Amino acid sequence: MLLRRLGQVTVLLALLVVEVPLILLSVVMLVLAVAMGMVFLFQPQVRMVRRLAELNRRLLRAWTGIPIEAPYLPKPPPPVPGPDGMYRSDRTLYRTPRIPAWNDRWKWLITDPATWRDDLWLLLDPLVKATLLPLFVLVPELGLRLYALWSNLLLGATAASRLASQVSHLKRTRNLATDSQAAEMRRIERDLHDGTQARLVAIGMTLGAAEELMDKDPSAAKALLAKARDASSDTLTELRRVIRGIHPPVLAERGLGDAVRALAMDSPMRVTVDVDLPHRPEAPVEAAAYFAVSELLSNAARHGDARSATVDLSSNGPDLRITVTDDGMGGADPAKGSGLSGIERRLAAFDGVLALNSPPGGPTTVTMELPRALPEHWSGDLGRLPRRKAILLGFLWATAWCPTFPQGFVPAIFKIIDFDEKSWFLALHLPEVWQWPTIIGMIALGLSMHFMAIRIPVTHNRERWMVEATPTKPWRPCL
Repeated sequence: MLLRRLGQVTVLLALLVVEVPLILLSVVMLVLAVAMGMVFLFQPQVRMVRRLAELNRRLLRAWTGIPIEAPYLPKPPPPVPGPDGMYRSDRTLYRTPRIPAWNDRWKWLITDPATWRDDLWLLLDPLVKATLLPLFVLVPELGLRLYALWSNLLLGATAASRLASQVSHLKRTRNLATDSQAAEMRRIERDLHDGTQARLVAIGMTLGAAEELMDKDPSAAKALLAKARDASSDTLTELRRVIRGIHPPVLAERGLGDAVRALAMDSPMRVTVDVDLPHRPEAPVEAAAYFAVSELLSNAARHGDARSATVDLSSNGPDLRITVTDDGMGGADPAKGSGLSGIERRLAAFDGVLALNSPPGGPTTVTMELPRALPEHWSGDLGRLPRRKAILLGFLWATAWCPTFPQGFVPAIFKIIDFDEKSWFLALHLPEVWQWPTIIGMIALGLSMHFMAIRIPVTHNRERWMVEATPTKPWRPCL
């Protein structure tokens, strides 16, 4: 047992051969990526550190039994093409998803706190191993356990990362459920089109032939057969209307606004439609909103004796708001089976709410709101940075280069090559013993200023930053 523990300790210490060069390489790559604009180096640096961190988690789970969960936020979903087949990233359209996917991954990695916790773990890990070295040698089992607890502190999952994973899982589950429902609706449409509709057409043709063959009472038979044929034609028309109601083509092709306008044209009431949606919500959201409006207009005409109605589709920040008002006799109640409870259940799949105001005598107003149903990049004013933060951000971007390079890396290079030129480099004017600490401090200060310049807009509104920022312009959401 003791020999096995000593062997495990030996493996941990041997990893220092990889960690120390990786620390130096990571620092260089981070400086070039963050301060020099070579953003393509950031993702490889994060992947290298994450692989080493995952190896550490796996070894410690196997050796100590302490579960160290991965703390990373869920990966962004793959880019989805628009109706024109193009992929959008910020304000640019691309023919392939490669650039938008790369931008999304960059923003995902740089805003994930676990990325920086991994870097901090890598930086401190050699010091921690050196501190625990006596325990590793004398009491290896205790040393391994303490080291596992230290690793879990920085490399383990947090409450925020667990919550983010659960939310991501719930979103995927909800989308799968709504997509499955939509697929089932389309299957019903195909079955009706290929089955029932074809049979009804055949019935019409058969009755037409029978009409010609009847000879006992030609006039009466022809009249009956003509009525039967008319009935089959009416049934066919009704079935086609049902098919359109299951998944109306105008909804898929033209979007929610035009689909509701088509409903208004088919309604026996005078319906006015106001649409203020410059872009389309996701398809499942559109379907839920469409059928909710359809049910409300149908209720107003059949049960409320309404003669006119108004439908308003608009955005409330990232929320989709729908208001339907009619001049009917009022008194609508979800408990009376008016279809309102079904609408509530349909909206509940998207965390939507329904508010009803229907006094006796009317009018009836129904307001539905679907939270966060609209794309963040056009859903209205998401809140810009306060003036003082914007000024601080401008100061950071304007000055962070100075301690990083002229006062950091340049004097460091002069020291390494023993170039006898002090110029305006602060560190080189100090006593020898303070020169390297000052150089390292300047580099750390410059990098901290760059990270703060990115962190400020991220913490202010992460959703907006994820949509609008780009690797080359991380300050864009603040403009």
